[in-house]
Amino acid sequence: MSDPYGAFVRTPAGKFLAARTGLPRPPRLRRHQPGQPLLTGPVLVIGLDGASRVEELSDWLRAAGAAVSEGTGEPLGAVIVDATGLRRVAGLEEVRQRLAPAFRRTTGRVLVLAADPATDPAVSSDLEARAVQQGLEGLVRSLAKEARGGTTVNLLRVRPGARTALRSAVEFFSSARSAFVDGQPVVVGSGTPVPVRDRPVAVVTGAAQGIGAAVADVLARTGHHVVCVDIAASGEKLAAVANRVKGSTLHLDVTAENAAQTLATHLADRFGGADVVVHNAGITRDRSFVNVDEAAWNSVLAVNLLAPVRLTTELLAHPGALAPGARFVYLSSINGLAGAKGQTNYATSKAGLVGLVQALAEPLAQRGFAANAVAPGFIETPMTAAMPPVPRELGRRIASLQQGGLPIDVAEAVGWLAQRDAAGIDGQVLRVCGQSLLGA
Repeated sequence: MSDPYGAFVRTPAGKFLAARTGLPRPPRLRRHQPGQPLLTGPVLVIGLDGASRVEELSDWLRAAGAAVSEGTGEPLGAVIVDATGLRRVAGLEEVRQRLAPAFRRTTGRVLVLAADPATDPAVSSDLEARAVQQGLEGLVRSLAKEARGGTTVNLLRVRPGARTALRSAVEFFSSARSAFVDGQPVVVGSGTPVPVRDRPVAVVTGAAQGIGAAVADVLARTGHHVVCVDIAASGEKLAAVANRVKGSTLHLDVTAENAAQTLATHLADRFGGADVVVHNAGITRDRSFVNVDEAAWNSVLAVNLLAPVRLTTELLAHPGALAPGARFVYLSSINGLAGAKGQTNYATSKAGLVGLVQALAEPLAQRGFAANAVAPGFIETPMTAAMPPVPRELGRRIASLQQGGLPIDVAEAVGWLAQRDAAGIDGQVLRVCGQSLLGA
């Protein structure tokens, strides 16, 4: 689905009209392309009072191919601020003094590192420090709304001992892979990644089209054999995706009584277990709450929520169904966080997935596994293309990036959470919504 308005306002006539009338001018987003540099310009690393990671961050960014600015006033591709050591309200003035000039020169990424008040004893026991560190979230969310030209602003809450996952997060949020993630906080812990198999195995449900197909593409790009799962009626589309990613197919109705056992046996017997499990299959049956019938209510909950619960339970119980360090990713929705008129069944199911991830986080961590959720906002898919024109346009423009995302934007987030280097990212819900106003 194209965005005719977005394309028009990028033409000379459209730019002129939008500038004169104050209409939205959605920027062209820089998305991942093979071989492209990490950033479009140098990155400035700012260490505020008490910062301890400036040298480490600079080394990681150089290793990823970025040029680190010496602060000479040139245009910037990114700014990274280590604010983990801030403890006093007076210290927030340093944020304004040092970040504001750099923010003005940045077209790309702004990333703020903060302490995690819940786990950092130096913060949790200090009333003012907790307030200051929480204040950084308001700063980031506001900066994301002020940013222009496709620049995104995000916050990493760094727990004590975080290292590999922090490096992974810094690279993801600095890169074009995070083009549609904006104004979001993510907690980064100290997980230890297990060694990666020669060709890790990922299973993606609902892989025949849309976001599921894009997830398969990204996971194949990162070296996974992808087991593409969908119902038999999607056979041709599913085969096309599997052929494209050099993966394999499994025809499976995830709501069938034997679906969980079938999937677990398939993964254990043919692949020695899955390294990544992506619960993407989902449906909608939209009606107002008073008009939704039993079939529409139950079918949405069966596919979107009950199936992931059953599949997860069986995969965890079945010997050999999961490889060491396996990672689960669940496709939620911002409608599950904010609610949506006419989607009580859908929003219930997607909010339920958030609860599932939160419930799984601790027990999975004890087994060396991890579970996270991705909550897409307005994404250009056949489903949103079928919406009436006015709600569709509103859905696009109420985000800070003033446009809908693409399936690849969601897939890139899933791909990052699936990485072994992201061990330490656990129990999180990452919104991929361009900082939509819904549920923000």
